[in-house]
Amino acid sequence: MFWHMIIKTLIRQKNKMLMIAFTVVLGVSLSTAMMNVMLGVGDKVNRELKVYGANITVRHKDAALMSDLYGLEGQGVNDKFLHEDDVLKLKSIFWGFNILDFAPILEGRVSFNGVDTAIIGTWPEKNTTLPTGEELHTGLKALRTWWEVNGQWLGEDDDDSVMVGHILADQNKISVNDKITLTANGQSKIFTVKGIFNDGGNSDSKILMTLPSAQAMMNLSGRVSAIEVSALTTPDNDLARKAAQDPRSLSPDEYETWYCTAYVSAICHQIQEVIRDGVAKPVRQVAESEGTILNKTTLLMVLITILSAIGSSLAISNLITASVIERSQELGLLKALGAYNWQIVLLVLAEVMITGLAGGVVGYFVGIGFAQVIGQTVFGSYIEIARMVILIVAVILFFVTLFGSIPAIRYLTALKPTEVLHGK
Repeated sequence: MFWHMIIKTLIRQKNKMLMIAFTVVLGVSLSTAMMNVMLGVGDKVNRELKVYGANITVRHKDAALMSDLYGLEGQGVNDKFLHEDDVLKLKSIFWGFNILDFAPILEGRVSFNGVDTAIIGTWPEKNTTLPTGEELHTGLKALRTWWEVNGQWLGEDDDDSVMVGHILADQNKISVNDKITLTANGQSKIFTVKGIFNDGGNSDSKILMTLPSAQAMMNLSGRVSAIEVSALTTPDNDLARKAAQDPRSLSPDEYETWYCTAYVSAICHQIQEVIRDGVAKPVRQVAESEGTILNKTTLLMVLITILSAIGSSLAISNLITASVIERSQELGLLKALGAYNWQIVLLVLAEVMITGLAGGVVGYFVGIGFAQVIGQTVFGSYIEIARMVILIVAVILFFVTLFGSIPAIRYLTALKPTEVLHGK
């Protein structure tokens, strides 16, 4: 009898039930899309933010000390350098897969047209195979995606070519394909200008060349001044900040949690384990901005999910109340025949829950589609589906439907059979 009454009500009031189901579809689809994007957006947001360059810099410990104490950097500060052979070891650390791009830097000074000029030696591109069999494609080009280049970027083997900053090029009327002569340590070499770049910073007055060329001119074979690293990181929390002060202050459990989480301080610590005499430090402006943007993006999606749940609850409340008022004589008759309030409330809730469940199933799959549209439109890739979203959506759906039914339940409990049966 109970299920017979439910089925009859669903058929008789199919328009209102369809409206309730449609409201649930909208709310659940938005919640599903937002939560899947929220749970899968971390790495994608961080990858998008990598266009702003490296978030970790590695230097020799003596050079880092001089920079921290006196603000002195570059050639002439000290004669301590990192080993180029150690650079590829970055991919061997625990969080090696989180290191997206990196490039060694060798800073020096040469004579150009009789003027002391800064040069930067680096890997413009680096393509190699690691001992693990992983194909590696990295270099400064991947770390300087915002550069405006007139001409072409240097290639991996362009040891006879250079790129010139646009300020230096303007001052010396240098154009692409021009020949320039650079002198250092009593030796001169002619280079072809392959491109002119606009960095928007101090590099616009410098000359960029391949690392072997810079090492040859500076007589520093196998040496680099620094390493720029772009890594995917997790936003800092209290544990990460405590570890950044002194990892030795952590308990064994805290240390294991910190070491096995992609905090920027943990990645820096692991880098120092493989780079001889190296000190890795986060570029705070970049690292903290990534965490802040990711947290705000997550907060925005949580707020959208909450607001969609509230909106759905209000809409369901109006629809259910209208349905109950329309059926007041029928429900009043049930009361007059001896039905208890809880039995009538259970009947109405069962009808609404069944309708909500049907709408929830449809809404979930619609939400998955929305999530993929967002992923393709914003990030150019698919959003991984998180199974835990099913449970979260089910809980949200239950409470949204329950809270939306409260006004109708209150009306039912106050309903007086004698009044409604007499049309009052």
